Amino acid sequence: MTAKEKDLDDQGVAERIAQAGARAKAEADARRAGEQPHSLPPERGGPKGPEPTRYGDWEKKGLISDF
Repeated sequence: MTAKEKDLDDQGVAERIAQAGARAKAEADARRAGEQPHSLPPERGGPKGPEPTRYGDWEKKGLISDF
């Protein structure tokens, strides 16, 4: 295989990957458009403000727990 043939083959692979990515994105967008939003009840007794396990342990007086 010459360098020119290899370069053309690489371009073909890149094009097929790009097309597959575009198809996957279109399928995901269509699936998301058909989903119903979740209607969860509000949390009772939870932390006030941001979630401490997500935004840092400083929310709970610097205490750290490993769970």
